[in-house]
Amino acid sequence: MPKRTPDGPPPPPAVQRLRIRYAKRGRLRFTSHRDIQRAFERALRRAAVPMAYSAGFSPHPKISWAGAAPTGTASEAEYVEIAVTRRVDPTALRASLDAALPPDLDILEIVEAATPSLADHLEASVWQIELPEVEPAEARRAAEAFLAAETVEVERLMKTGMRTFDTRSAVVSLNVLDSPAEAGHQSRSSACAILRVVVRHATPAVRPDDVLTGLGSVSGLVPPVAPRVTRLAQGPLVHGDGLHGAGLTSQTTPGAPANAESAAGSGAWPVADPMALDRSASANSGPSSINTPVSGV
Repeated sequence: MPKRTPDGPPPPPAVQRLRIRYAKRGRLRFTSHRDIQRAFERALRRAAVPMAYSAGFSPHPKISWAGAAPTGTASEAEYVEIAVTRRVDPTALRASLDAALPPDLDILEIVEAATPSLADHLEASVWQIELPEVEPAEARRAAEAFLAAETVEVERLMKTGMRTFDTRSAVVSLNVLDSPAEAGHQSRSSACAILRVVVRHATPAVRPDDVLTGLGSVSGLVPPVAPRVTRLAQGPLVHGDGLHGAGLTSQTTPGAPANAESAAGSGAWPVADPMALDRSASANSGPSSINTPVSGV
């Protein structure tokens, strides 16, 4: 039998792809990724963005999500890509989309896509884990034990059942910051250990809570208070020369606090900016031809 197709003309083709970096802050860290998706889709409609849609009997907007942070964690470096049927000004789109989103879901940057796949650039994440009521010295001993181990296996319940996997192989670096000021905070009256962890994206994904479970298994460290976790950056891992193989530089880390580079120790982040190539391509193209504002805003 011939393949059925919907009546009417096909949807307009996509003429521009836009990459968006956004932050998930405050109470919205407890929002599920599915709820974040719904909020974005509603905001795109409110901002009258000329979205491209898939063909078929159930068209859906062409939105590609990459590397979403787990529920319960904040993030300064979340990424999504959208396709539109009419070229729009990224600056105007950022303003209109940010106004349409709820507080604590903030648009940080929008650039026109210049590389094939954003997800391929997201190789690792920089996580900051605050452990209230844990002394830094205790956290440092736990980190040393974790890094000295060849493997640190943990268990997690997944859709297919309980699974055991190694967390040590995914951890590129694990440091305990010397003071809260290094993490962008004012001094605290009580103890609070702050970890800076670089985790390689793997299958299955190793999450910050898996790292904490691994720390507990090798050292007995069990935080008495729920940790506060924030993703500071995600992108390609940086080689020793400060460059990723694709030419992305490590000089700008998305969403990081102003003093975060000094807190990293060497002054250079271990992951590069995944939108650096897109930004560079836009800068080198001369005066932008993307001069149509988002309609209806």
